[in-house]
Amino acid sequence: MKRIAAALALVAAILTTPGAMADPADEARAVYRQFAVAQNMHDLEKVAALLLDSPEFLWVSDGKSIWGREAVLKRMALFQEARVWRVAPELDKAVAVTVSDNTAFLHLPLELAIAFSAAEPDRLRFLVSVLCVGTPEGWRIAALFTTTENPK
Repeated sequence: MKRIAAALALVAAILTTPGAMADPADEARAVYRQFAVAQNMHDLEKVAALLLDSPEFLWVSDGKSIWGREAVLKRMALFQEARVWRVAPELDKAVAVTVSDNTAFLHLPLELAIAFSAAEPDRLRFLVSVLCVGTPEGWRIAALFTTTENPK
């Protein structure tokens, strides 16, 4: 009887552990969706919570590298001073690639609307690749790679 109780307790612990049985590709989509929502709300605190807290965090945009979560947040804060700042990821077109049980890449197109003045916002298209990792605190973004989308 004790063995059955112990086995049931173990199964219950596994099933209630966040992300324990979740698909890494689904987790990558979910964390990126939260990241986009936080950006659109201009909630840098929430954005920070979704980024891996590591000096190895990397954001590469058109060949320029920014290392570390704090440096990335500082740059994002400058962007969010714009009168209009809105990201529209095309999650329905996202391709997720599972690397391991706690790592996945997500590749997707995104449109950024940005305006620093009263003018109509510029609409910029990007291709984004996101490295997402499962941590004891939940899934986090470990790296972002962006490039302007090639014209069709």
